[in-house]
Amino acid sequence: QVQLVESGGGLVQAGGSLRLSCAASGRAFTRYARGWFRQAPGKEREFVAGISWSGGSTYYADSVRGRFIISRDNAKNTVYLQMNSLKPEDTAVYYCAATTSGDPYSQAAYDYWGQGTQVTVSS
Repeated sequence: QVQLVESGGGLVQAGGSLRLSCAASGRAFTRYARGWFRQAPGKEREFVAGISWSGGSTYYADSVRGRFIISRDNAKNTVYLQMNSLKPEDTAVYYCAATTSGDPYSQAAYDYWGQGTQVTVSS
């Protein structure tokens, strides 16, 4: 059974940092591009960051570029999202996803999804 499991969410004050992790099991995701998306209450789920299977290419939403860093450790089948300088508007459920191909910015390209982890940023 293929599973993506996110961890690392929580409550943090504005200006603080959190590091999310997404561990994959049931399949070697080495050749899969990975992405992070988020959904705030009452809003559509949106792209946050993506990384190619090799880690050589990364992609960011304008709203997080310069504050968030996506990385991966293929030996551990894990992708990370380091979130710095957090803002209240970053509050959302964060989801990781995996894809073999397609537009890394598009939700439709992703084949596997985690259950999500809550990130809450207080002002």
